[in-house]
Amino acid sequence: MATAAFPGERPDRLEEACAVFGVYAPGEDVARLTCFGLQALQHRGQESAGITVGDGDTILIHKDLGLVDQVFDEDVLSHLKGDFAIGHTRYSTAGGGGWTAAQPHVSAIDDELIALAHNGTLVDTLPQRAWLANEGVQLYGHTDSEVAARTIGVDTRRTGHIRSGIRLMMQQLHGAYAIVLVTPVALYAFRDPNGIRPLSLGQLPDGRGWVVASETCGLDAVGAEFVRDIEPGEILKVSAAGLESEQGAKPGRRASCIFEYVYFARPDSVLDGDVVYHARRRMGRILAREAPVDADYVLGVPDSGVPPALGYAAESGLEYCDGIVKNRYVGRTFIQPTQEMRQMGIRIKLNPLPSIIRGKRLVVIDDSIVRGNTSKKLVEMLRQAGAAEVHLRIVSPEVMWPCFYGIDTDTQDQLISANMSHDEVCAHIGCDSLAFISLAGLHEAIHAEHGGFCDACFSGDYPVAIPESLQRKSFLPGQCVSK
Repeated sequence: MATAAFPGERPDRLEEACAVFGVYAPGEDVARLTCFGLQALQHRGQESAGITVGDGDTILIHKDLGLVDQVFDEDVLSHLKGDFAIGHTRYSTAGGGGWTAAQPHVSAIDDELIALAHNGTLVDTLPQRAWLANEGVQLYGHTDSEVAARTIGVDTRRTGHIRSGIRLMMQQLHGAYAIVLVTPVALYAFRDPNGIRPLSLGQLPDGRGWVVASETCGLDAVGAEFVRDIEPGEILKVSAAGLESEQGAKPGRRASCIFEYVYFARPDSVLDGDVVYHARRRMGRILAREAPVDADYVLGVPDSGVPPALGYAAESGLEYCDGIVKNRYVGRTFIQPTQEMRQMGIRIKLNPLPSIIRGKRLVVIDDSIVRGNTSKKLVEMLRQAGAAEVHLRIVSPEVMWPCFYGIDTDTQDQLISANMSHDEVCAHIGCDSLAFISLAGLHEAIHAEHGGFCDACFSGDYPVAIPESLQRKSFLPGQCVSK
């Protein structure tokens, strides 16, 4: 579903935390390569962007609020010279937003600077903050990324080896993380033991260097060939000595975020061996079998609703139609609206084609319903355009549980399906019928190599234990879970 058009509105879908990118390629324009990689990953975060380069002696950083092409221009890139780089785009979840939360996060280990870029969320930082204070470490912000960087610094000072510090962080902090880190002489990439957030490794043509990215579309953008995924719990080091790998933490229960396939990832990305576009087509086919409806047209809500709508149409025999047009030049806006404009805000991003849908019975395919606000506006908009019937079909199950691993739904009271019955949700949104894909159907649609997923937002089955203090403030009364 489209993001909210105006500040202060919460989107009617789950929002990803951020993207990470890294490249080790001496002799190449690594800052420019990172900029291209971040542009390919822009869909994962639009609040801020940053790049850090290392040249063997020190690191240089530039970051700011805004989209990648707003933060970086030729002048900025010309001053970011080095042999390797990391980059980040952010959508704030843990620690709030603003410039101070923009990444990469820079930290000092004695006289040496490091920079860290993180996708995900750590669930247990309060005890770790106390531990760091006891170690004499001062924290300056509220992000979990700073907690991770400072934890790495503690053991690095003791041992003189940053990989020892990374191992300590992986032992003491829990949650979801795909992290890239640079020192003046090396690039590191590491992933949480459950593999919740994606992270892929690629190689530039002719062996010119190595690339890591949140999604394979980031590799494609710089011409890198996919090599493999970073394994859960793995620490990868890239330096003048080449590529080195070790297991930093014992792998846990495999739990890749299933919502990457539903919405987060770009359709041309490959996750765990499965092309996202094909998985979404299969979701639509399965949904057509599970929730058929007699209608004239099948419409997909751009962009993530289009592939499953094509699958639904193919399976059902109904005609697919481009009845909703998306304005692709509207990102996050900081222009303050009037209340009247806020109420019609969805039209800034999505607009129906009345000449196509007037008098027609529509099956409308979308990726999810989280809060219900934008779905309600969408149905109203389609009815105003003359739709005779609107049957909403969703290619994810009901979002019933908050996410603590890097998504912006941290309390259950904001989830419409956790607070209303199915019929009440349908009536609130105003559609003629409403159906969600089953959880079994969603799993069936994904042909990943490993088959282990985190579907906690649908099932309440959390692969990483959620502290009771967090459960008490996040769940509805009587809804706490044991995990």
